[in-house]
Formats: sequence, C-alpha cells, structure tokens
Amino acid sequence: MASKLPDATKGLGAGGMDVEDGSGGGGGGKKVAGRWPGFVHFFFVLTVVTCALVYAPRFLSPTVPVDFLGPRQPSSGRLPVRVDGGRGNEGDALVLDNQVNSPCASMGAHGICCDRSDFNTDVCFMAGDVRTDAASLSFLLFPPQAPNGTANDASATVAEKEERVRPYTRKWEKHLMANIQEVRLRAARPDEADAHRCDVRHDAPALVMTAGGYTGNLFHAFNDGFLPAWLTVQHLRRRVVLAVLAYNPWWAGTFRELVSGLSDHHVIDLLHDKRTHCFPGAIVGTRFHGILAVEPARTKDNRTLVDFHDFLAGAYKDDSTPPEATQQQQQPRRPRLGLYSRKGTRVIENEAAVARLAESVGFDVSILETANGAPLSSEYAAVRACDVLVGVHGADLTKLLFLRPRRAALLQIAPLGVPHVARGCYEKATAMMEMQYEQYDAAANESSLVRKYPADDVVLRDPEAATRERGWDLTARVYLGGQNVSLDLGRFGDTLRRLHSRALRLPVAGP
Repeated sequence: MASKLPDATKGLGAGGMDVEDGSGGGGGGKKVAGRWPGFVHFFFVLTVVTCALVYAPRFLSPTVPVDFLGPRQPSSGRLPVRVDGGRGNEGDALVLDNQVNSPCASMGAHGICCDRSDFNTDVCFMAGDVRTDAASLSFLLFPPQAPNGTANDASATVAEKEERVRPYTRKWEKHLMANIQEVRLRAARPDEADAHRCDVRHDAPALVMTAGGYTGNLFHAFNDGFLPAWLTVQHLRRRVVLAVLAYNPWWAGTFRELVSGLSDHHVIDLLHDKRTHCFPGAIVGTRFHGILAVEPARTKDNRTLVDFHDFLAGAYKDDSTPPEATQQQQQPRRPRLGLYSRKGTRVIENEAAVARLAESVGFDVSILETANGAPLSSEYAAVRACDVLVGVHGADLTKLLFLRPRRAALLQIAPLGVPHVARGCYEKATAMMEMQYEQYDAAANESSLVRKYPADDVVLRDPEAATRERGWDLTARVYLGGQNVSLDLGRFGDTLRRLHSRALRLPVAGP
C-alpha cells in the first residue's frame, strides 16, 4: 500500500521525488513520496574532514527501504520496460570517460576498465551489454550477440578478473570507506543470460554513486558527491541514469534540483530495487580533482569551476538580474554583504556590532542564517545577490559556489589555530571562480579561549606548536569545536573597507 512521509519530515524536502511502492499490476506501482523510519539520526561532528584529512559531520541514512523511481514491471512475463525518453544517444558514440590521460579514455565498445591511479577515488567503466545483479550488488558485462543470436567471440577479450569498487571519493579514509557498499563488476558467461533477462532496459549508461559517507554535511555533499558526479558525467549532457547507494528521501529532497540537473532519468535505489536493469554502459565511482576543484587540463572539454557554477545556476533556475543592474545609475551603489550567523560553535559574539560596522563602511547587510531549513534554491538566490560573503570557517562557506564568478568576494574568518585548515578549504575554489579571497585570522585576544586558558598557555601563545604536540584532537576539540570569536572592529574594519572599495570599482553587472 502507498505510504506517506510523516509531517516531521516535510521540512527536509523529502517529497522532492516520487517513489514507487511496487503495488498494483501491469506496468507500474503506485507512486509515493517514499518510506521513512519513525525517526532519522543526524549527528554532526566537525566540518573540515577533507581539508585536514579528519572526521567531519556525517548523515546516517534511513534503514527502511525506499523503492526505485520509475516504471515497475510485474514479476511474470519478463518483458522489459524500455526507459529512453525517445532520444537515445542522439547518434553520438557513447564516450564514458572524459578524463585526459586516463587508461580508460580510449576503451572500445565492449570491455571493463578501471582507473585506480588517483589517491582519492577509484573509477571503473563498463561498455557494452551491462546488467545488474541485485543479489550480489554486481554489474555484469554480457558478450555481444552475433547475428545468429549466439555469443560473439569478442567476449574473450574481456578479462575474467572481478573488479570491486566502493564509489566514494575518500578511499584513503579506511574507516569511512568500510561503510560504503562495495560494487562488483565482472564479465558474465553466456549461459548466465537467462537468469539476467532485462526487467528495465535503459538507453543511457549508469553512474553508480552514493548518498552515504559524509553527505549530511553540505561541504561534503558538494565536495565528495555532486561536484565529482558532475565532473564524471557532465559530458553526457544528462543522458545518464543515477544508480544510488544509500538512497534516502532526505538526500532526494534536499538535492532534487541537482539530481535533475545531472540526469534526465529517474533515480535507481540500487540497494532495494531487485529487478534486472540493463544499460549500454556503466560508470562506477566518480572523478575528483581536489577540494572544491575543477582542473580544466584534466577534462577533454576543458571544464572549469565556473562551468560547475553555471550548472548550479541552471539547476536552481537562475534567470534573475543582480540587484545593482536594476538600480538607477544616478543613485550611489551600496554593495551587498552577506554575513553568516552561526549557532553553537565558532559564533561571532559581537555579530550585531560587526553588522553595524559593515553598514557604516557602505554595505547593505544581509544576515544569513545557517541550517535554517530553507531550500537550497532560496539560499542560492540569497547568496548570489551578495557582492561579499562573510563567515567564520564552516560548511556554509561552501556556498561560495553560489556567488557570481569574476565579481564577488569571499571573506573567511579563521578562528585561532584554524588559519591553515580554513585556507585549504576555500581559497583555491575562490580563485578558480575568479573571485577575490580574503582571510581574517583571529588573534588570541579575539578568541573566547582567553576565558579558558592562561595567557602564557601554548594553546593561546603558539597554536601551531600546540597542535604539533597534541595532534589533531586538539584542533578538533578546542580550536574548531570549543571557541567563539569577538572581532577587533578596528582591524576588521580595515578589511571591510578594502573589500568595499573593490566592489565599487567593478562595473554594474548584467543578468
């Protein structure tokens, strides 16, 4: 029977995608919003895992199954459902690997190839008659058929070795990767075909990715998930089927625009859909170019991080005109500054005074709330309107990707003991967006730690030495998880005035 999400989950956007429950006969089940457990466990630790190779917040996915999104075939009859939208590959040759100098970039029309050369990720490619085996979480490559219907000898060219991939971009983090489901890839024998007849036949290749790992944290959702996925399949122009591990309604609802932007097809819940899906190819795993990074020289079509921003703009239907473009030219322009207001840790204790200071410098100030439950589309619009985005180091600064390339600026406030980690997370991405990066490093007298430690304690006097002596636990527990900041308005004002002057020098932006 169809089930509905409890009211408590509606704020999470869980209704963003329909889910079939498999009931009813004929060609499909009833569409429902998804099955959801009585409660969902979210817990957040720290938000800088990638930047310093440590723990960060993670999302624990629901344990109740969620069905496949798409037409469902009855168990009898074995007649495949074709899912193609009438377009196919539009006559183009199917090119799975868009990476320059990849060992798989020139693979033929039938084969399995894996690239395990990257420190962060393994990616495998399958070209040909690819079918799922739900029982073993496998993708099987069947030999091409000769005109007489028998298996072609081309199957002999495919190695019999089974490949295994955990499709997540943190393969160096062993304890985390142990919780990412392992997908198997192998060449199938011709006599296995009868047991793997197609229930659903797709005309586009599959991309196997996961909604697990640290995806519950915004930084990791983009850095580990959607940016690598875009890097891997953007050249397919949405002619790809997302086959998702650890699929859950929170992920589907929160990121529904990005999912739709990547693919024209319904998502497959790979762990709970037991049917045999057939594809002309498959990609298992995603490419990774660095922290919030796109390296043009590594893609055949020279993509950049600005192109990823444009993907986000398209996904969030951004056709608005920046505020300053609608102002009368004779009016003095006041650039807009967005100030992130954190709760819990790394709070700006004199936030109201900082906002007044920014207004006195000449900015119009918007206070942006973190984790306020607003859909990402509205957050995109709010951040895009800003000339300068300001915040203490944290996951919300990932939204620098929403700023206007070549115009905006990011001002990151780094608490005591955090400057290196903060810079490593966001400086390079800002430069790749051709925007201005500024970092304000809080001094000891601006840290709430002065109320916990004596002035001559190494924690205040020399944070780098303290970290060397006591390890990452000190950074995570004290510098990231145990302090707030109260900014020196005189020193911080100098930074704001510099950014204000830059914003005024820029020409009025068009749409």
